[in-house]
Amino acid sequence: MTDTGTTTETGTTTVPVLDDGDHDRFAHYVVQDDLARSKATGEPVRALCGKIWTPERDPKRYPVCPTCKEIAARWETRGSN
Repeated sequence: MTDTGTTTETGTTTVPVLDDGDHDRFAHYVVQDDLARSKATGEPVRALCGKIWTPERDPKRYPVCPTCKEIAARWETRGSN
């Protein structure tokens, strides 16, 4: 199977495809508990934007994913009300 960076719908189930495409050019926002679990177990995590991967690189070397940033900003706005 080739990694296309898309999701494939099968009936009513959405199956994410792990990719090395454009999303790898960004640092992504992840729920802290998920990140801690990933560091301990090596399991992949899901970023706010939906990207699934196993964090291995230094996120400070990359710009923040614009989709993750937008979603996080919406969460912060809701939390401050």
